[in-house]
Amino acid sequence: MKTTLVPEKKLSDTSMKVTKRPADERGKAEHGWLHARFTFSFADYFDPAHMGFRSLRVMNNDTIEPGGGFGTHPHKDAEIFTYVISGQLEHKDSMGNGSIIKPGDMQYMSAGSGVLHSEFNPSSKERTELYQIWLRPNQSGGEPLYSEKKLADWKATHDWIRLFSGDESDESVTRIRQNAEIIFARLESGRNLSIPTTQNRPHSWIQVVKGSIRVAGTELNRADGLAIENHPDSLEITTSENSEVFVFQLS
Repeated sequence: MKTTLVPEKKLSDTSMKVTKRPADERGKAEHGWLHARFTFSFADYFDPAHMGFRSLRVMNNDTIEPGGGFGTHPHKDAEIFTYVISGQLEHKDSMGNGSIIKPGDMQYMSAGSGVLHSEFNPSSKERTELYQIWLRPNQSGGEPLYSEKKLADWKATHDWIRLFSGDESDESVTRIRQNAEIIFARLESGRNLSIPTTQNRPHSWIQVVKGSIRVAGTELNRADGLAIENHPDSLEITTSENSEVFVFQLS
């Protein structure tokens, strides 16, 4: 797999390093009912150059055919996030949760000491496209956790929505088991927005779900990812299309 590198830029006493992961260079899996694209090594796709970024371990872009899905299976010690782009996803788990995740909404499940769950496309006609994202937890075990973020009603945020964070003191977001923060924005074309950072999370992964943006001298289109090591205090993105963007701020 070819990796596109942007020259390092000096910022105070640290060097920012920017590495693009183009969508068309991702790993692939085709199973008839499932069409998967892997940003990082996963299942039968292995590339030692792409094993994750900091605590971010999985960034799978899946398309599930009508009626297809993942039967009941276990997870342990993983922070799992599912964002539905189109279609619907029916979820059931051993904690007693059961719901249908709709386009623009995000689900969080901390597998903790162990959980069973299933995920299916409940439609007989429409495909489901989604991202499944895993972070490694900073602790082993613990009671499994579950929550959902209803983002579909946000037409254009024009600012970051703080969704998940490892901060104990912040009650405004859902706490996760990792020193990380996940923020999201839905932006119209021609908008500028600064990506914040903190001293204890100096690295960022940017994932473009929809649209096209420019950041750190790099153009990113739908499904492109960008790793930024030693993130400056503020870094601006500019949209050239209506866009949806996730930023994972990592230690």
